[in-house]
Amino acid sequence: MTAVLPAAPSERAADASSGPGDRRFRPEVQGLRALAVAMVVVYHVWLGRVSGGVDVFLLVSAFLLTLTFTRRLEAGKPLALAAYWLGLLKRLLPAAAVVLLAVLAATAVFIPSSRWRSVLDQTWAALTYRQNWELAGNTVDYYALDHSAASPLQHFWSLSIQGQVFLLWPLLFAACAVIVKMTRARPRPVLIALFGAVFLLSLAFSVRQTGADQAAAYFDTRSRLWEFALGSLVALVLPYLVLPVRVRVVLGWTGVAMMLACGMLLQVQQHFPGYIALWPTLAAAAVIVAGRTGSPAGVDRWLSSAPLMRLGDASYALYLWHWPVLVIWLIVADRQAAGILDGAVIIGASLVLAGATTGFLEKPVRSWRWPSVRRRRTGLVAAVALALVVVPLSGWEYRVQAQEAAVEQQTQADNPGAAALHPDFEFRGATDALVKPLASSLGAEWAAVDGPCSRALMPADPLLASCVQTGDDATAERTVLVLGDSHAQMWMTALGGMTTANNWVVVSVHKPNCRFVDSPATVDPECQAFNEAVTDYAVASAPDVVLTVGSRTELSSPEEKVPAGFEAGIAPLIEAGIPVVGLRDTPRFEEDMAECTARNATDTAVCDMPVAEVLAPSSPLAAVAAGIPGLEYLDLTDLVCAKAMCSGVIGNVRVYMDHDHLSKTYVETTIPVFEERLKSVLGW
Repeated sequence: MTAVLPAAPSERAADASSGPGDRRFRPEVQGLRALAVAMVVVYHVWLGRVSGGVDVFLLVSAFLLTLTFTRRLEAGKPLALAAYWLGLLKRLLPAAAVVLLAVLAATAVFIPSSRWRSVLDQTWAALTYRQNWELAGNTVDYYALDHSAASPLQHFWSLSIQGQVFLLWPLLFAACAVIVKMTRARPRPVLIALFGAVFLLSLAFSVRQTGADQAAAYFDTRSRLWEFALGSLVALVLPYLVLPVRVRVVLGWTGVAMMLACGMLLQVQQHFPGYIALWPTLAAAAVIVAGRTGSPAGVDRWLSSAPLMRLGDASYALYLWHWPVLVIWLIVADRQAAGILDGAVIIGASLVLAGATTGFLEKPVRSWRWPSVRRRRTGLVAAVALALVVVPLSGWEYRVQAQEAAVEQQTQADNPGAAALHPDFEFRGATDALVKPLASSLGAEWAAVDGPCSRALMPADPLLASCVQTGDDATAERTVLVLGDSHAQMWMTALGGMTTANNWVVVSVHKPNCRFVDSPATVDPECQAFNEAVTDYAVASAPDVVLTVGSRTELSSPEEKVPAGFEAGIAPLIEAGIPVVGLRDTPRFEEDMAECTARNATDTAVCDMPVAEVLAPSSPLAAVAAGIPGLEYLDLTDLVCAKAMCSGVIGNVRVYMDHDHLSKTYVETTIPVFEERLKSVLGW
């Protein structure tokens, strides 16, 4: 969604008889914003879906901005870009700063420390209007920790896009001013050509990018520029659109109906912002073109009603508040979605907070004359708003970093990890030693590797560009090849720790969420193509052993199976004389084990689960391996589920970094046992 900026006082003094071509603010546009924010809030709280309201806001914001700058250009007035940007920050930042401070306070009280780092990073991103790029990076980065959990600041992505466009659009008007001055052309045709080009180029990019990677395209500014350009084009051609009142009445109601139907009929979050986003944006454009009809049957009469005017005034604040209120409540209540009753309370609380923010902060700051006297005063107001967030945010981040540094100074005796499972183990560390890694550091707990594969080991097929290695292949006596998804790759930390003493090189070629080797009928074409390519690579490179995870566990369930295509998939390797070691999969939990241990830091044992609830009594992989010469079975379950109990913390080390991945720190402590068992099954 986008920031819904309050209208300037001059815009709010519009004549009641304004027609569709009038360039001043019109109440029905304010009502349109109110309707859009209502859609967004209702869909978020009760339906768990995206409504398309964000696209309406993007269009409306560009529409209003374009009216302002076109008026200046046609009147020959200075564009005053610096004053515009400073004034924008003065209006935007105070309310945003209050919400960010509230979210930081709620994070400290209610949100598990495993998410703190993410919230801190996203607060910086929100302050600097780059939240959309932060989220876009996480959507394409499988290793972004807990990417399934909603952030209380996730909604700032649209504010960031709008902030970026509010920087870019005035520059485009400035470029137009130069063209007009050089060519003596009229400003409006030049602007129509300019924004028409932006519309076509961005829409083409959006369609292509959405088809290739919809999740990343959703947050990509370039994929959204056409929505702003459409709003600008509507503002520019509006004076030329003179339609009969009856036509405008029908057009207005049709636009509202299309807006309301969008989120119901379309799976917006799965297809936007490609060409399908034309639906809500054209619907909003229809309402704007309909204008003030003066007819009692016109939609503008409803949109101009007092309740919608008040909601439109508070729309920016309502958008800022509703999402963090929803997310914090779901965390506190430990629920996946809001029901009818608590959803109504969430909306009510958001409305109260939005009303208070608008009445006691936004309006007073907007009408405050002192900052308007001098430009530097306006900048000072924006700087103070920034400082209100930056100071506590920096202090908290420094504290977290200092604690992380202190934990790194702890000795192996303080955090023995899997070594504590030995029958003769006796803890000799400090009694006040902290659990390692800290919950705030879990984002850095993915498998450790030296780096990309060397030229000699790098596969020629571009599908296998994920190749990484640990050890020196130029001098190594043995090569260990790890294939599969992240459950195979997470053991690279342990295997890498064996390289120096054994003179091995360990290579991993993996694809997230692509198990080696599922049946072609059960995986997507990309995974199937990857498995075929990696099998060819393995046969051609002839490693001394291929290691992969050969079974699959389910979330908090004893169900465990060997993938349907496993036996056929490893057959080419066995036939080529390459030994295969099949690892038993580790347990998966419905509840994030890392978050559980963070919430229950004083008694992490409450997070423990009986092994019988998450693993089969015996792995089906063992029976498969017994019938296939060349396939060895390796079970490390007792290293994560000792004494019939799967624990979140073992030997003062966090075992898991999320629902199902072992932490790098804990895997390091398994090296002695893992190495002994691996050599034993291979006879090395």
